[in-house]
Amino acid sequence: MSRCARSTSIPFRANLIIAVLCGSTVLTAAASLSSDAARAWTTYVSATESRIASELASSKKFLAIDFDPDGATERRAVRGGTIVIRRIETLDARGGRMSAPSARIHHWRGDVLIRGVTVAQLMDRLESGALPTQDDVERGSVLEREPGRLKLYLRLRRKMLVTVVYNTEHVATFTRYGGSRATSTSVATKIAELADPDTVDERELSAGNDRGFLWGLRAYWRYEEVAGGAIAECESLALSRDAPALVRYLVDPLIESTARESMARTLNALSTQFGHP
Repeated sequence: MSRCARSTSIPFRANLIIAVLCGSTVLTAAASLSSDAARAWTTYVSATESRIASELASSKKFLAIDFDPDGATERRAVRGGTIVIRRIETLDARGGRMSAPSARIHHWRGDVLIRGVTVAQLMDRLESGALPTQDDVERGSVLEREPGRLKLYLRLRRKMLVTVVYNTEHVATFTRYGGSRATSTSVATKIAELADPDTVDERELSAGNDRGFLWGLRAYWRYEEVAGGAIAECESLALSRDAPALVRYLVDPLIESTARESMARTLNALSTQFGHP
């Protein structure tokens, strides 16, 4: 019998788990981004960028972890070689939560120490278009280059319950704050899910006719030079469809673990490939 076959002798919960793990149409059917969700995403991004700008205006602190109540502990852990990752959330002006109707905003932050490099050296490599090799990125190229700005093409492969491949384009901008601090921002300007990837029938799906696993993607980086190297900090925002209530309690832990692992891979790749032990 097929592993995906249903059996009336199996309890409903077990059937549901099997259906989810086999790529149930509950999760893989086409989805569309509503105008309300798009507006909510814009509002969330704006609030996040306002908070980041406020932090960067500080004369004493720079990294986002420095503004956490336990920031000193986190910074010591990072300088000791630990990759520190946490799920975070931007609140509105009244301290309330912001959500996107029928969609989900994924907001994570991670910090890593890149040993044996200066911020200037790190920025020179990043601004040249050099990218660390990682499993999520199948290939990439520089489409446009000018001082402090790159336009990049990346072919992404994301794995969770199903594997999804995308053609994406990103605009990356770079800002240096003296010799020991810098920032960069990457904004996805194109995200096209591929149907039948790696076959002769491969084609891009139009927006609103994909499965909704990735509708928006932004990354905000900060780099600070410390004794022995540089700390790189990534704050990542992504927008996707929400999981149906029927399977949310099964899917949520998988979504969280996948996002955490993706951040860890990105930071570890940057540290090991750009650093010098």
